[in-house]
Parts: sequence; C-alpha cells; structure tokens
Amino acid sequence: MQHIRIVAEVEEYQHFNELALDEKQLVHAAQKVAVAAYAPYSGFFVGAAILLNDGTVVSGSNQENVAFPSGICAERTAMFWAGANYPGKAIVKMAIYAQSEDFIVETPVYPCGSCRQVMSEYERIGGQAIRIIMVAATGKTHAVNGLINILPVAFDADNLKRHK
Repeated sequence: MQHIRIVAEVEEYQHFNELALDEKQLVHAAQKVAVAAYAPYSGFFVGAAILLNDGTVVSGSNQENVAFPSGICAERTAMFWAGANYPGKAIVKMAIYAQSEDFIVETPVYPCGSCRQVMSEYERIGGQAIRIIMVAATGKTHAVNGLINILPVAFDADNLKRHK
C-alpha cells in the first residue's frame, strides 16, 4: 500500500482591493450580477464573472426554482454561457461573489461539487488552469491557481477511455 498526499494552496486576502486591477474589475462584475440572481427561496445571491483568454468578460447568477434540483449555480450559468457563445475561448479567471439578504456572508464561498466538476472540464478544454477568486460580502477573499487546489482528484475524460 502507498499513501498519496494531496496539498492545496489557497491565497487569503483581507479584502479584494488587494488584488490586481483586472481581478478587482472581475469581482465588481460578479457583485453586479449577484444582485440579478433569482433567489426567492434561499435569499442567497451569488454572482460569477469569467475572464476569457480574448479579454471578454461573461457573467452569470444563481437561478433558483421551486423544484430545488431544477435551479443552477452562478458559476455554471456563466461557464455554460461562455461555452455556448464563445466556443474555443479558454477561461482564464473566475470571480465568485456571495451575499445574503438574511445574514452577512463573512467568509468566501467556494463552488459546489457540481460546479467544480464543470470547471474541471473547462480547464481540460482550455488547456490551462483557471484562477478562481472567491469573495465574501465582507470583502474577505480566497484565491486558488487552478482547480487542483479545490478538486485535486477530478473525474475526467481519461476515466472514460476503453482499454483494449
């Protein structure tokens, strides 16, 4: 038997104002779209903004439904929009912002497992790691360089290859 050690690296900032200018602009885009979220059941508003390799910024917000499994997260909304409207463009960075009408979101909110799996596919398609910036309503920020830091053992296309 062998043990495999997996180590993640997360950058922590007290406020997103410490980020580079392009990343602050991406956070502002995520904040702007968060208020457009359709979240009448949870009161939890999430916005995601994506920077593509050609400089295009695409954003999306969470969209709830009374039949809860029918909703979709902000991250997947933005990624699917980018995939449908900008095929072949790699995702370089993503900012995720969360706020609530019921409480103060004090710590950065990480993507759910489904969103992480979709990000994994887009990293593979784009051929590069995605920088993911997660921002709380308080401004506290976490950032990772590549999905490997939040989903170190993703299910990927190699798992589907047939062996002869």
